[in-house]
Amino acid sequence: MEPAPLERFPSPGKGSGLRSRRRVRPGELLYRAEPFAYVVTKEQLGRLCERCLRRNEHLHRCSQCKVAKYCGKSCQKEAWLDHKQECRCLKSIEPNFPPDSVRLAGRIVFKLLRQSTCLSERLYSFSDLQSNIEQLSEEMKDGLRHLTQTLQLYLKTEIQDASHLPPAIDFFQIFTKVSLAPVSQQFMVMFFILERFKFECILFSSNDHKTQSSLLTEAFSFHPYHTLTTPVTCNCFTISNGEMQDVGVGLYPSMSLLNHSCDPNCVIVFEGYQLLLRSVREIQIGEELTISYIESLMPTSERQKQLMRQYCFECDCLLCKNQEKDAEKLAGEEHAWKEVRDAVNKVRYPKSKEEWEQVLARCQNLLSSNMGRLPDTNIYQLKMLDCAMDACINLESWEEALYYGSRTLGPYRLYYPGFHPLRAVQLMRVGKLQYSQDMFPQALETLKQAYNIMKVTHGTDHSLVQALMEIKEECEAIMRTQ
Repeated sequence: MEPAPLERFPSPGKGSGLRSRRRVRPGELLYRAEPFAYVVTKEQLGRLCERCLRRNEHLHRCSQCKVAKYCGKSCQKEAWLDHKQECRCLKSIEPNFPPDSVRLAGRIVFKLLRQSTCLSERLYSFSDLQSNIEQLSEEMKDGLRHLTQTLQLYLKTEIQDASHLPPAIDFFQIFTKVSLAPVSQQFMVMFFILERFKFECILFSSNDHKTQSSLLTEAFSFHPYHTLTTPVTCNCFTISNGEMQDVGVGLYPSMSLLNHSCDPNCVIVFEGYQLLLRSVREIQIGEELTISYIESLMPTSERQKQLMRQYCFECDCLLCKNQEKDAEKLAGEEHAWKEVRDAVNKVRYPKSKEEWEQVLARCQNLLSSNMGRLPDTNIYQLKMLDCAMDACINLESWEEALYYGSRTLGPYRLYYPGFHPLRAVQLMRVGKLQYSQDMFPQALETLKQAYNIMKVTHGTDHSLVQALMEIKEECEAIMRTQ
């Protein structure tokens, strides 16, 4: 890893932070790090290699747990140190599967037991990570305790008695630092399930195998992500692919020093499991480096609520102070956008053609009924257009996908000005659709816009930028022959 042009410092009112040690131009790579620990999300299991996180239709599964899958022997060998003990844990609870937070916490425990360190701890180690436990409600603390019990259950094959672990390895403290799981009233369901285990006397001593299986299923099929009410603060990063789609979750301790701004001067993108911190504006010597912890496509009040709920602070950036673009975000008839908002929030990632067809039909009906009532700049209308575009792409309805995608470009330019990876990816998607429809001059112009942003947000050596350049060059070659 190259020397980092950044340093840790006491950020007023925010604890620690990172600042630049020199003047930085837009598009500079400020930090590259591998994770202390990471996992593929449950939704992506079987689609990606567990080691390199690349999509592959011909993955080879682990012969023992039959859960982890890899590109080939090389990736499997590289992953074995992290997977070896986890493998036995996964096998012990089959056919159940732990929540992402529990699986990640398990990997962290095993790494701590090996006394392993990694380069991503260069500025800030795992032991330095802070939690906001003192600011959490009793309900949220109860949720973490229940997650801790689930972790104990999951690790039972490898760690029979957690009380014998070194003091530095405290399951509850690990969850206060890295928990991904939101806490809700439904954690009380988990509490009663786990109470019924009576860990030693029921699960590991009972001869009633039917009872054991039933209780395991109840505990591990509980999925708090679908009942988001009170998220717990988190030092982890969602790992996304080049197109900003979530594929995993990882812990990068040094990057936990980065503080939030709704109008940040840096962005984080990923190349596989590697985290890349890149500047998107000119940064002066001593200026604090910031990223956005949340999706900015929300009114100020909603951003503030999410930040307080999930990270226990309020943002005081200029964007929030001025409530910038709030009027545009909620433009149109209120009852209409509330109906669209509720519909968007109910969408879960479809897994079949029939489900995609249902999603598209719902989008088409709402977009049609709200014509003239909601402008495309309304954020819920915009999300509906995105949803319709995704559905059409998955159904291979390219012309219709282009129609919806083209409508999003104006709002994306409004809400993601300057160098923003989401706008770059959207431009690339629309450019590819234009290319598929033989609209070569339009495609070339759109792809050029995408490239001009992406060379800053991703860097010219990123695999996604390389793919963009290939399409752009093909488009130019076709135009030369016409």
